[in-house]
This record gives sequence, C-alpha cells and structure tokens, in this order.
Amino acid sequence: MLTVLVDYDSGNLHSAEKAFQRMAAEVGAGEVLVSSQPEDVARANRIVLPGDGAFPACRQALSDHTGLFEAIDDGVRRRGVPFLGICVGMQMLATRGLEYHETRGFGWIGGDVTRITPADPGMKVPHMGWNDLVIDRPHPVLDGIATGDHAYFVHSYAMQVTDPAELLAHVEYAGPVTAIVGRDNVVGTQFHPEKSQATGLRLIANFLRWRP
Repeated sequence: MLTVLVDYDSGNLHSAEKAFQRMAAEVGAGEVLVSSQPEDVARANRIVLPGDGAFPACRQALSDHTGLFEAIDDGVRRRGVPFLGICVGMQMLATRGLEYHETRGFGWIGGDVTRITPADPGMKVPHMGWNDLVIDRPHPVLDGIATGDHAYFVHSYAMQVTDPAELLAHVEYAGPVTAIVGRDNVVGTQFHPEKSQATGLRLIANFLRWRP
C-alpha cells in the first residue's frame, strides 16, 4: 500500500512525514511518500493533503502544479481512494473560502470557510494551541478517540459545514469551531494530527487502516 503526502509548496512536511511513517510501520500500512508528482498520486492507495497559510494562496499553489489536483480529484472521486485533508487542506474541501477574497474550494464538503468570530471579544484570533475535541458523530478514523481528547490548532478561519451529518467533531472557542469533517471516503481535520501527540497519532493510524 502507498500513502502519498501531497507536496505543493504550502508548508514544511517533515513532521507530517515522520508521523505517517511511524504509524504506517506500526500498523503495517506500507510506504509513505512525499511527492508533488501527479503520477505518484495516481497510484496512491491513500492521499493526504496538508496545508499551511492562507486559503487563496494554498488553492493557487495547488493549481500551479500541473495535473496535481486532477490526479487527486480522480483518485478521490473516481477511484474512491481514502483522503485526509489537514488544516488548510481540510478547508479546501469546502464550497468556497472567504479569506481576503472569495476563492472556490473543491466542493466535496458543502460549506464556507469564514473568519473565527468568538462570542467573547477577549478570545484571541488566531485560535492557537491545545483544545479539547467534542465528538459529534462516530467514524472509523475516530476509533479510540473520545470527547475531551486534546488536539493542536493554529488557524484564524474555520469551516461552516452546511450538512450537520458531515461534522464529525468540533471544539469550543467562545462558540463552536469545526474540528473534523467527513463524508464517504473523505475526511479532514482542522488541527494538525502530526502535532497532536497521542490523539493525532491514533487518528493517523485509524486513517491508514480505514477502508471506506
């Protein structure tokens, strides 16, 4: 089995690569490859799309890599390859992002990505650091993960999911903030599982074993 972490110049993938390699070795999930090549994505059995920075910049960077999004889209929508989006990689699943200006997302999870607006104006944005997950509905990637488990966040924008059935978990930050979304063979985490210690490693292991 091959898991490809998509490299489109949107952040340092070193820690993600190490975390996925560690858990792939533990669960017998085969090879983990960091690649920007569409042909590698085309043969992947698992696709992971990280993302750091602003939604429009990440979306443009992905488009600038000729054939890369097309390979991801074909793998996920035609071949049914399990997909995990991380941080902005999750946000791009939405219908559109509203950071700086309106930017079209993948449209795989209906909703908009909007700036976090805590009900308490004393709460700082970006939302940065550890927060407790609240599990909204069960999913195979959440096996062994419970409400109250910690995850690490760094973001100023969050997804507003149209269909509540696609919201798997949230956190409270002077109001609910989307943490995990999913439908069919697609899941996304707003937090960084590779930086979320035991909770993140468990989610990575579950993803590597997941067979939608």
